[in-house]
Amino acid sequence: MYGRIGWLSVSTTPVMRKVPGPWEVRFPKGSGAPESVVFKKLVSWTKRPEAGIKHFSGTAVYRKQFDAPASLLRDDRHLALDLGNVKNIAEVTLNGKNLGVLWKPPYRVDITGMLKPKGNLLEIKVTNVKKLTKDSPLPDSGVLGPVLIMVEGKSEVDS
Repeated sequence: MYGRIGWLSVSTTPVMRKVPGPWEVRFPKGSGAPESVVFKKLVSWTKRPEAGIKHFSGTAVYRKQFDAPASLLRDDRHLALDLGNVKNIAEVTLNGKNLGVLWKPPYRVDITGMLKPKGNLLEIKVTNVKKLTKDSPLPDSGVLGPVLIMVEGKSEVDS
């Protein structure tokens, strides 16, 4: 009996690669928050020491530049960017291409074929939307993460 080598798409748990910090976060000029600050790790704005960030309401932009390993650039890979936990709405741009607005979990977009070996630029515009009073407890806001690249591919099998 002769066999042949073929490809079989297998439904398995995807491999996940973390997009680590630091992250540059930009706030609007005149908002009371610094115009640009570095988050070493992703945390709620309400957990930051700066009063202008802790009490900020509106839209901030997270920016991260990163390189992609060759294993992510193969043609047989399906890639998705998963933002983890987001409070509340995120608009995602990768390498200048707008990937849409995410407003509920899972905060995930397809990025198949969009990565390049060097200098990928990820921008996430995050808006918190809950109306507060002076007595309201501060709700979590921002990208809480973890931000992951989910990798799915084909496996070589004997048939």
